[in-house]
Amino acid sequence: MNNSKRPLKVVCIGDSITRGQVSMDYVDLLRKRRHAMPTTFLNAGVNYDLAYSIHRRLDDVVVHRPDVVCVLVGTNDANATLGESNRRLVTLLKRPPAPPTAERFREDLTAIVRELQQQTDARIGLLSLPVIGEDLDSTPLRRATEYSATVREIATANNVYYLPLHERQVDYLRTRQQQPRTHYRAGLGLSSRASIQHFVLRRTLDDISARRGLSLTTDTIHQNTRGATMIADVITEFLARSAPTPAREANRRQDLA
Repeated sequence: MNNSKRPLKVVCIGDSITRGQVSMDYVDLLRKRRHAMPTTFLNAGVNYDLAYSIHRRLDDVVVHRPDVVCVLVGTNDANATLGESNRRLVTLLKRPPAPPTAERFREDLTAIVRELQQQTDARIGLLSLPVIGEDLDSTPLRRATEYSATVREIATANNVYYLPLHERQVDYLRTRQQQPRTHYRAGLGLSSRASIQHFVLRRTLDDISARRGLSLTTDTIHQNTRGATMIADVITEFLARSAPTPAREANRRQDLA
């Protein structure tokens, strides 16, 4: 429970999309916004993380005694099922006990939610996945849709909040009705070249995205400003509708009595 004398403490946990080094930093966007009450944001993103590896490092989140935890995970889990090179990479980096699968993702995300419920009093928001690729009728994007459905099921089953990022991004692409000039490819080629352009040639992430004819991403996975803003939007809306009020806090104290 938040003490009204201190800011609301929000932890955003996830992978490189949350870390914000090769993706537009949506946590920084959140910090720059005005919120209903004073709010601090902790970025707990780690590059290449799977749901499995996030579960293993939850102690690093719990120790901060957060009031709110926003979980954005699943892109690497889903991506690992889209190509052998993807699977080998995350297996090498994260050492999961078994190759990533949809069922393993379900088990690990459920474990994340239940451990957060047991060890914190935080309100928990699970974000659905951002798009993978921007071709609406493609296997990568359908895979992100499938994993997002799992996120929704877990949120419902465990009575936590579901934040519909995936649906918002897909709706945007449908409304825009513009075919991307760059299509999803397994492996590190697109992201590596984007990193070189950004860190060596000093091009902005939005410039890289525009040169590739992409609407939400820089490399079909990591977010440009528009994509990151959508992430920040669903989190902002979650914070507004779940913010502590006198009535909610009174009910919470009664529940804990």
